[in-house]
Amino acid sequence: MALIPPSFLNTVVALGRECQDGTARYNATGFLYGIPSGDTDENGKNMYHPFLVTNRHVFEGIFKHTDTLCARFNKRTQIDANVYTMKEGNRPWTVHPDPRIDVAVLEIDLNSLRADGIEYAFFPGDTHALTLEQARSSEISEGDGVFVLGFPLGDAGDERNYPIVRQGIIARIQNWLRGDARTFLIDASIFPGNSGGPVLLKPEIASIQGTQRNDRCVLIGMVSSYLPYQEVAISNQTGRTRMIFEENSGLGTVVPHDAIQKTIRIAVDNLSSSERVAAPEEQTE
Repeated sequence: MALIPPSFLNTVVALGRECQDGTARYNATGFLYGIPSGDTDENGKNMYHPFLVTNRHVFEGIFKHTDTLCARFNKRTQIDANVYTMKEGNRPWTVHPDPRIDVAVLEIDLNSLRADGIEYAFFPGDTHALTLEQARSSEISEGDGVFVLGFPLGDAGDERNYPIVRQGIIARIQNWLRGDARTFLIDASIFPGNSGGPVLLKPEIASIQGTQRNDRCVLIGMVSSYLPYQEVAISNQTGRTRMIFEENSGLGTVVPHDAIQKTIRIAVDNLSSSERVAAPEEQTE
């Protein structure tokens, strides 16, 4: 029994920068997302504007060292994955207007991916993602299970680019549900490289009496960072700090889906023309 729709694995993209020897070094995660355009195709299917989504700090970190973004996708007809390079300024990326919200998006030409035989999918924002209001009505709460998809420690795979999937639980979300916070916390293994990875709500087959049961796997947000735990070594002689030990606390910060959606709407409004595509067949059922 699959708890994650297989197509979701093809939404996730390894991101990195080009090294001097021409190879790519992957140090972050992104994923493909489609926001409804309001139009339908000749078959009556909803059309979407496709975007690559990641953190603001991912784009800033990559373009600080190079003007080229490397994005690795899977190919249908070959064992090795395709690497696409995107020059900074060639396709402008858009960030959330609040600098405290760690979201950046870049328009993607899916026709090019399709022509190269790339195996891709995207999250349709109207059917496979939860907004704040939907999270409230679904009674999402602390203790609910989540999946985190991404490429921790740059592990983008040798032959295929499938992401590493780890699970955890929602640690604190009430502040966000009440509208008092910009992010929420999960208890999950988050490491460098997970930044920009999608966070999915885990479907459950049971619930406490009187509460709703969530039976769908949907996008609820994106990994932004993990919270570090620090211990300070103090000199007995001087009373001053001699060394700081920092470890992963196991808590991760998640940017909610609403912030992603808002950033993409801004990007669409700023584009003179934007590609529109129908969702892959397996995601429309």
